[in-house]
Amino acid sequence: MPNDSLMATLAVPSQLVDDVVALRRDIHMHPELGFEEQRTAALVAERLHGLGFDVHEGVATTGVVGVLRGARPGRTIMLRADMDALPVTEETDRPYASQNVGVMHACGHDGHVAILLGAASLVASAREELAGTLCLVFQPAEEGRGGAKRMVEEGIIERFGIERAYGLHLSSRHRSGTLGFRSGPMYASSDSIEIAVHGVGGHGAAPHEAIDPILTSAHFINSLQQVVSRMIDPLEPAVVTIGSIHGGTIHNVIPRSCTMLGTVRSFSESVRDAMPDRIERVLRACCDASGATYDFEYLRRYPVTANDDAQTEYARSLATRLVGADRVFDAERLMGAEDFSFFAQRVPACYYALGARGDAKSSHPHHSSLFDIDEAALPTGVAMMTALALDAGANAP
Repeated sequence: MPNDSLMATLAVPSQLVDDVVALRRDIHMHPELGFEEQRTAALVAERLHGLGFDVHEGVATTGVVGVLRGARPGRTIMLRADMDALPVTEETDRPYASQNVGVMHACGHDGHVAILLGAASLVASAREELAGTLCLVFQPAEEGRGGAKRMVEEGIIERFGIERAYGLHLSSRHRSGTLGFRSGPMYASSDSIEIAVHGVGGHGAAPHEAIDPILTSAHFINSLQQVVSRMIDPLEPAVVTIGSIHGGTIHNVIPRSCTMLGTVRSFSESVRDAMPDRIERVLRACCDASGATYDFEYLRRYPVTANDDAQTEYARSLATRLVGADRVFDAERLMGAEDFSFFAQRVPACYYALGARGDAKSSHPHHSSLFDIDEAALPTGVAMMTALALDAGANAP
């Protein structure tokens, strides 16, 4: 555990708090989609260069890795912040609202970047306390495009010799400045289904002369619910949702085709592996009944984000000493997905929650056009990331 002098280092100076808040607002005003984070990456690289980090740019297209080697031997640890925004039109009245129409930091990644850069500043000023090597990973494209997977495929773990990984996610579900931990599965796997149902087009007044792909799709959507309710153990969480359906052009025309898009979530690899066949069997039966045909594609995207037991116990203990037991909570499992999972598959890891709910304006759900965070949570994030940076290389299991 950190000694008293190190704990004193973790008090975030007010000047740094102001800088982190200003940095978060600047990034919030200039959001960028996945693999397009050119401005954000340049800002990150400039900051890290100024702090004396070895800076590696262009990792997985727009990713940035800052490396700092400590004065004492120890492990190589990784701290991660994702940088991308969402294709959402912001509807807040904040003075720092997005200036890029149709793009918004609606999930808190702007705060993640600002927090990690704030921690970088504190670590650089206490470099003599650092054991081992610190890798700050600023990752592109978390929101559905698999930036972490791209980084892993490019060999980030081997290239930098990463042995442990930690990351945080701001949460509008929890009180500002609290820290949440959970061993084992924390975020669900996330896969996608893409379906086209093909029938025979015709006049809406003569349905007997056509094969209606819209009606077949409707039967499929209803029948699909039995996959979770009747084919999976009731004690095993799973979700199958059709989020998009498109077919037809006008009132009285039966179209030739209807397309659907959906998402599949679970916490179990065995449930996940069984989903493609179960869904396709329902689709096949519905199409056979009506005489339609189909195209079916199952896209495996993000695996379950599962925290290592020992790393979670270690990080939770560190957080308890840092902020007190009254501000540490048991994080719940969420059906949302996280591509931090690709890092956690390769090295022992802990992904934790940082509460950022203050007033009503910071209580909107993630991905909402009204989403915002309570910036009073940012210093806690800086302190926790700094504690991990300065302590984990020597003391993490």
